Amino acid sequence: MKDENCGYCMGGELLDKFGIPICKLGVSDLVLFKEQSKKGRCIVAYKDHVSEIVDLSEEERNAFFADVNKVAKAIHKAFSPDKVNYGAYGDTGSHLHMHLVPKYKDSEEWGSTFDMNPQKTFLSENEYKEMIELIKANLE
Repeated sequence: MKDENCGYCMGGELLDKFGIPICKLGVSDLVLFKEQSKKGRCIVAYKDHVSEIVDLSEEERNAFFADVNKVAKAIHKAFSPDKVNYGAYGDTGSHLHMHLVPKYKDSEEWGSTFDMNPQKTFLSENEYKEMIELIKANLE
């Protein structure tokens, strides 16, 4: 099932507002979050338009979390964060997805909840491309 108003479902201009597709995973799509104040921040979005984790079968849920785990390992290898925060929201966009937000000691927001979209750090097209290649190179 797809939702015509959902960036994760439709891609294109809707997704371009906040993310850049990286690749498909087992049951998810991997997206680079454009705002990069937390270097390496990504989103793992479930392949279908479901709202809640309880909408998945046990097998689907386990596969989704395997995708999240795979991306977390890649982020750790690529960017060496001190911690990765995981955020699963969706009050306004009801597509099951998880933000993986690398956090670094001695940086802004260490020890607190990450800001959803601080609108502070955007990269050049080439810098996004390099970051995407680095993440892909570290996916196992």
